[in-house]
Amino acid sequence: MLQNVPIDEVSAVAKTRKRRMKNRCCCLNCCRIKNKIKNKIANLIWQYISYLIFVLEFPIVSLNIVKSKFKSTLLTFLNTFSSYLTKFNVLHSDENIICILLSDMVHRFGTNLKDESSLSSKKDPSHHLNFTFAFAENENENENENYQLKMASAPKRLCIKADTFHLPLKLIPNDNNMYCWGSTVYGELGLGGIEDENILMPRELDFQKATAVEQIACGETHTVLITKDGEVFSCGNNDSGQLGHEKPTKRLQMIPGLDAFIFKQAACGASHSVAVNNWGQLFCWGSNADGQLGLGTPLTIAHTPRMVKALGTSIVVQIACGKKHTLALTNNGELYAWGSNSDGQLGLGQDVKIETRPKLITGLATIPIAFIACGGYHSIVVSKSGAVFGWGRNTFGQLGMNDISDKYVPCLLKTLRNAKVKYVACGEEFSVFLTMDGGVFTCGAGMYGQLGHGANSNEILPRQIIELMGSVVTQISCGKRHTLALVPSRGKVYAWGLGGSGQLGSQTARSVATPQMVLGPWSSKNRSLAMEVDSASSTSEDCVVKHIFSGGDHCFATVTQKEDNIEPDDCRIYLPDTQILSINEEQLIACQKVPVNASIDHDLMMYIETVFKNQACINASFLLANETHYNCSFRQHGVDLEFAARCFGMISEIVNATISELIHTCIAEFLLPSLSTSPPDIECLRIYLILPLYHGFANPDNCTTLHKPFSVSLLGLKQEALRAIEIWWTKAPKHYFERLVRIYKSVVVYFINQPNVKETKIVSWNSTLQSGLDTLKFLNKLNNSDDGKIVPYNVFYIRELTECIDVRGDYCRWLSEINKNSYHKIYFCNYPFLFDAEAKTMLLETDQALQMQSAMNEAASRSLTHMLLNTFHGINPDARSHRQFVTLTVSRENIVADTFRELSDYTSDDLKKPLRVKFHGEEAEDAGGVKKEFFMLLLKEILDPKYGMFKEYEETRTIWFSEDSFEDETMYFLIGLMCGLAIYNFIIIELPFPLALYKKLLKEPVGLGDIKDMSPVLARSLQNILDYEEEDLESVFCLNFEVTREVYGEKRIYELIPNGSKTPVTISNKKQFVDLYVDYILNKSVNSHFKAFYKGFHKVCGGRVLELFHSDELMAVVIGNEEYDWEELEKNAAYKEGYTKDDPSIVLFWQCFHDLTLEQKKKFLLFLTGSDRIPLQGMKAIKITIQPMSDERYLPVAHTCFNLLDLPRYQTRERLQYKLLQAIQQTQGFSLV
Repeated sequence: MLQNVPIDEVSAVAKTRKRRMKNRCCCLNCCRIKNKIKNKIANLIWQYISYLIFVLEFPIVSLNIVKSKFKSTLLTFLNTFSSYLTKFNVLHSDENIICILLSDMVHRFGTNLKDESSLSSKKDPSHHLNFTFAFAENENENENENYQLKMASAPKRLCIKADTFHLPLKLIPNDNNMYCWGSTVYGELGLGGIEDENILMPRELDFQKATAVEQIACGETHTVLITKDGEVFSCGNNDSGQLGHEKPTKRLQMIPGLDAFIFKQAACGASHSVAVNNWGQLFCWGSNADGQLGLGTPLTIAHTPRMVKALGTSIVVQIACGKKHTLALTNNGELYAWGSNSDGQLGLGQDVKIETRPKLITGLATIPIAFIACGGYHSIVVSKSGAVFGWGRNTFGQLGMNDISDKYVPCLLKTLRNAKVKYVACGEEFSVFLTMDGGVFTCGAGMYGQLGHGANSNEILPRQIIELMGSVVTQISCGKRHTLALVPSRGKVYAWGLGGSGQLGSQTARSVATPQMVLGPWSSKNRSLAMEVDSASSTSEDCVVKHIFSGGDHCFATVTQKEDNIEPDDCRIYLPDTQILSINEEQLIACQKVPVNASIDHDLMMYIETVFKNQACINASFLLANETHYNCSFRQHGVDLEFAARCFGMISEIVNATISELIHTCIAEFLLPSLSTSPPDIECLRIYLILPLYHGFANPDNCTTLHKPFSVSLLGLKQEALRAIEIWWTKAPKHYFERLVRIYKSVVVYFINQPNVKETKIVSWNSTLQSGLDTLKFLNKLNNSDDGKIVPYNVFYIRELTECIDVRGDYCRWLSEINKNSYHKIYFCNYPFLFDAEAKTMLLETDQALQMQSAMNEAASRSLTHMLLNTFHGINPDARSHRQFVTLTVSRENIVADTFRELSDYTSDDLKKPLRVKFHGEEAEDAGGVKKEFFMLLLKEILDPKYGMFKEYEETRTIWFSEDSFEDETMYFLIGLMCGLAIYNFIIIELPFPLALYKKLLKEPVGLGDIKDMSPVLARSLQNILDYEEEDLESVFCLNFEVTREVYGEKRIYELIPNGSKTPVTISNKKQFVDLYVDYILNKSVNSHFKAFYKGFHKVCGGRVLELFHSDELMAVVIGNEEYDWEELEKNAAYKEGYTKDDPSIVLFWQCFHDLTLEQKKKFLLFLTGSDRIPLQGMKAIKITIQPMSDERYLPVAHTCFNLLDLPRYQTRERLQYKLLQAIQQTQGFSLV
């Protein structure tokens, strides 16, 4: 009320006369005062009291008039107010002072108010307003003269500038006041019973709690206000009991029955109201004709507030009301709806017409909702990372989904996905969206200009308001058909839309279609006179708008004083108590502080249960700071994995068993079973990033309760959702991905280490094991992505497999199984990435043995048939077909031609027989060593640059197919055939192809990373094109869609696309260019050559065993590797014929060997084994044997077939070293020893 408004003592000096008064009088009974002056003073008082009674509806308890010389001048005054007064009492009588008691405030008028002793014996009201008259006159007194009315020495002070000839008075704004404008037909502005039905400009609202207004909720024709103390007031239309009281309706009145609680939020529908207290309990009152109160009873009107018992066990954090429906968001992320569903506004489907009790909207159950809003017949929610969902009536496109069909379930508004929407306000048939950067988008009905686009057309897609671009809007609010927006940097409130009731605050009742400034006392100092505030307000600009509210056809604004430096509220910043719960460090620290056997605080336990049981709470946790988690997409998940890992680390350190068990129970029994195969939005998938960080997943004992349900849910996701997880996991840090692999490897190890498995060497089918293996398969697929490996492939190895499982038997059973993916049978060969090098070598040997045995058996069978045919019928079939070996007789001089001639007559089955090689004129029998040298010499000859079959890249010393070779395709076929033979005969060959060759052999995709293996310079150049983000890319790089190659000194141009020579590379097509360039180099340009190579390779290696290998592993099988471990070589060495590891000659040998350079050691390896590279299994696969020779005059001799070294017993280290260095230079040629 007026008397509670604290305002500093000020003086409003009225206009003075144009001519200076020569004489001044100090008291009212001065002899020079004329009767007309007394009449003017009385008239001044009369105007002031009139304003209080008629304009502000100030309640009058009694009126006390001084019976003195003023009596005659106040007769008119008494006659005017006699009908409003019930008693007249003299509070104080004095010739110079008039005292009037209005309610509990004394208004004292006079010329000398310093002495208040005359009131000491009377009842002293709590507040005094003292006004002092000052006047002057002369002989030529003007009828239009004005007088000064000063206020002084009162606890609550007000300054009034009174013009005796113009009504009404103008009030200088009080500190921290509030303003209102628009329709007040039903008293919804709380101004009292004034004659005006429409307030065209902001008018000060005389409300005793104006300094403590927290929120104002505006219904269609009523208002509910909440103070910072949690008190609830209401005013306006009460036809359906929406005010919650039976008091006068045109002023804000406290709602009885709610004073026992502290309320923090309110919302209003057309004729119902709801409010939430600080305990999260929901109360409602007003019309219940469509069940909008959620009481579940046939009651049509609730005149007093009632608690919604259906949500009694939930903690409500947000509420919103449409005309006849209500939404409530609880702290566990659940969104409930009730009331009318005539247009689908409840989001519960088309079958529901009315819902009288709160019902969960299941379609949004896992989304971390940040904000909810309701229009007349539609609803909208915003997620934590800016995803917008809408449902309900869409007649005018108010849902912004590019159509006008109603939506009965929540639907994603895709067009605003990247706009970073933070806040939504809804009118009856339109919606307004506020983004993080302060932009405003609108859609829906626009017939009154409420969309702000300068036209009265509807918009079915959200469109940004151009006039507000460049301004940072921090608040928006919608009425029925108008919109408000606050731009604090300019200190302005803008309005647009329907203005027939003055709701635009523009001094007129006309509608506008673009944002116009609300003419309040906070407006710019440069405004014109036409922009003055309403006559009931002053033109001071010392106030700043704190918050704007709107609804129906009326508006409110709360203000603060500039000198207080109080920042306006920002709708883009969510208040913590309005948000759903999430995992945070403070609560985890509290959990850590609970002693081992101590009881748990109830609130802490409720927090744990709420957070760890609900997906929405998990999905709302660990979001990246500074709002960088917005625009959640395939490329950006928005989760701070480092912070999440730290928090789950804290959880693992909790010592109280009850808390640890509670968290585990919540996750295992509630959270995991609730995972859906078709989440409503990509934000709901964050749980698949977060949960694996829980330490319970590191314990395989939890495989049934944690690992299995997580895997089943993960692998059961729809394709788009699973694709998002694939990208997120591949982009995650290496240690995170490795953790995932380690988690599920532990599940497999857990099962194969069971006692019955160790005994039988066979694993029986188990659904948990199956899900673990399938998850590892999924991870392996991700690890082999186009972007290169996330972790080395050996991270997947389970070395226990060869110890606990019969790997050979598993392979044989797998080969014989008709349905290789039989679900109720476990075949580890379906998961070959788990096999380490030793296991895969074992499988390759098994396959080789099976293939060779089959080929030899067939040859033996043919041989028997040949003998019988020759004996009885004289028929002589091909002699080669019944040989048990593939024997090649070649000369060193013509090794290529001889080899091609020898192999040309062998079939694919024949080539799988054991290989034997004999050189013309040499005595050696091939036990392995001869064919090692054969492969070495043959490939050295074929790869000679004189043939021009391959192009060498000097940077990496690798080779690739030459696109301009003149050699026949049979040469490429031969090389492929030799590679296949090398694999099947376990011969390591020197073939300097890059990894891309082996990827293509296994039909794995190749890309830019493979170019890097051949030519880092070329790869870097292509990457630079991809990385360049400026629009001038075309002029900087000057490239077209073509490849220029130099062939025998001549430049040739190959177009990548039709008319590519005239198609420039730009910022928009650069990726297409790089992809086509890579494809040309690795595929198109060498297609025919590679096909011949591929055909030759698969003529030998066409079996399923290749499916078990990675491209890296196949490469290592063919060419070996260079992961040397010379200590391992010594460790695995064997000795015979009298040598031991402690023999002086052996000790000398290893001393000399370790002193050799790396190149000398590699030469020794080539000398002894026939290759300077080591097999896939590593150095442990090379087992050398050393035996003595009696005569130290000889050089050491190598038997490459058996990795056997004849080492004479040299007497000195120097002699041994000299002889050894001589020997390792002799790496070619064979003879019998």
